[in-house]
Amino acid sequence: MPAISELTIYPIKSCAGISLSEAVMTASGLRHAGVSDREWMLVDTDGLFLTQRQYPRMASLRVTVVEDVLCVDTVQMATLRIPLQAATDVKMIAVRVWDFEMQAEDAGDSAAAWFSTALETTCRLVRFPAQGKRFANTKWTGDTLAPTRFADGYPMLLISEASLEDLNHRAIAQGRTAVPMNRFRPNIVISGIEAFEEDYAASYLLDNGIQLRPVKPCPRCPIPAVDQSDGTVGDNPVDILQSYRANPIVDGEITFGMNVILEQGEGKILRVGDVLDMPLAFDAL
Repeated sequence: MPAISELTIYPIKSCAGISLSEAVMTASGLRHAGVSDREWMLVDTDGLFLTQRQYPRMASLRVTVVEDVLCVDTVQMATLRIPLQAATDVKMIAVRVWDFEMQAEDAGDSAAAWFSTALETTCRLVRFPAQGKRFANTKWTGDTLAPTRFADGYPMLLISEASLEDLNHRAIAQGRTAVPMNRFRPNIVISGIEAFEEDYAASYLLDNGIQLRPVKPCPRCPIPAVDQSDGTVGDNPVDILQSYRANPIVDGEITFGMNVILEQGEGKILRVGDVLDMPLAFDAL
């Protein structure tokens, strides 16, 4: 029977995630302890977003929430503490995620200096404004306007345990090392289904009224090559996926996991162990 086996939020885009036992479900993604998924982001001097694609060391920046403070740690540096309470005199700066441009809240010079030292490149930390508006591509969400923050494109990513097991079985058969789920940075991991069965789900339904809808297979980038424990770069497991996961729905790109949106259940709690009803969209098989 399908069930939630892992929940993770990534408060700062492309930095380390926080593993959770439960999270608040919002239309723009998971939320916990006053912190939302991809609520913060690092940008360069032109306001362009930074990720592990260019700066794999970002994976080693550990994020925790202590009371009303977002804490960031890395080796040989003092902890950076960022108050969750927004400043009244916050400065707004222009930022860009892919082709989307907006004004975001600048987190200040101290945060900018800390991250610039940690990553050895000039950058600034920004926060998605409370009144900010950004929506997933309606080519995939249809009539639903699905809000998202600084995620690449969609509010949540879901992957099944069986899909990773299938990949790792093939990797080991080729003499390579199995990889953990965090290489693919999902928000929701589910157990109890067959490998890649998530590709064919019509929806995910919980008894408490939460309903999620898969909208787009997730094309994979170089980030799965990054060891999420220390930011080192090795073999990319996507290389193995190339032999059997080219997806015609997204012009032959290599996909792993499904981007999902919230259909109903705003403000309800999603917990590890929750059982899911997963009707299949049989016309997609």
